[in-house]
Amino acid sequence: MYHQEFLPPDELRDIIKCFWHNRRDADEQQRTFEVQPDGYAEIIFYFGDLHRLAAGGELQSLPSPFMMGLLNQPVIFHTQSLLEIIGIRCYPWTIFDLLNLSSGNNGVQTFQHPIAGLQSSLTKSVEAGNITEAMAQLKQYFLSAQTGIAANSMLFKAGLAMRRAKGTMPVSQVAEAAHATVRTLERNFKQSSGHTVKDVSALMRFEQVRNRLWHSPEVNLAGLAHELGYTDQSHLSREFKRFSGTTPAAFAREAKKGRRILPGDFVAFVQS
Repeated sequence: MYHQEFLPPDELRDIIKCFWHNRRDADEQQRTFEVQPDGYAEIIFYFGDLHRLAAGGELQSLPSPFMMGLLNQPVIFHTQSLLEIIGIRCYPWTIFDLLNLSSGNNGVQTFQHPIAGLQSSLTKSVEAGNITEAMAQLKQYFLSAQTGIAANSMLFKAGLAMRRAKGTMPVSQVAEAAHATVRTLERNFKQSSGHTVKDVSALMRFEQVRNRLWHSPEVNLAGLAHELGYTDQSHLSREFKRFSGTTPAAFAREAKKGRRILPGDFVAFVQS
């Protein structure tokens, strides 16, 4: 398994967190992998075989590209063969406006957009092993697309404040940082991202807990709850189970065993 991330140009860093490439070889035993919620929306181009595993166990085919919006629970994917993925990890309050798409709060989304026209040229670059060329195509596409987006807009200011606070800032303070009223910010944020400021902040905090538990499963939960602005350990545990379907303690035990495919091992679709 191979994974590499590429920073966006300076002009795109308020819109895109990173571009990334991941390759899973055909002989790898792990065919099914779980994607957990985080605070990003992702545009996914894939090359090979990729299906979503539905609740009843049915494999659902996916077009390329597709979008992973914000999740409120894990999603499971399955592959039978060699799989390469190129992803664009985006801030959810910018990507829908950038692509002129209607925002939504569904996790896995199919969409019609001219960006799908890049599939053919990206396929050629990936098959030739020229990932740098593929990334250059994507960067140029988004540089052209972002020319009409105002970098000093209310949503950019709100997003920057939320990112710096890692989801711990109250909505009133986010509105203050964006020089807007809470009502105006919430209306614009929901229209742009499909979610409220509180929703996205909760996912950002969950992401911090998830990553910390994966890398340091022995971390003290009460201390972590205090550090990340939860009311107490019980509050952290409830929020963690809401998004992951399991408790922090159970997740930490699995992290120690190294049995789950999560950030640090397979980082497709998720924040590393």
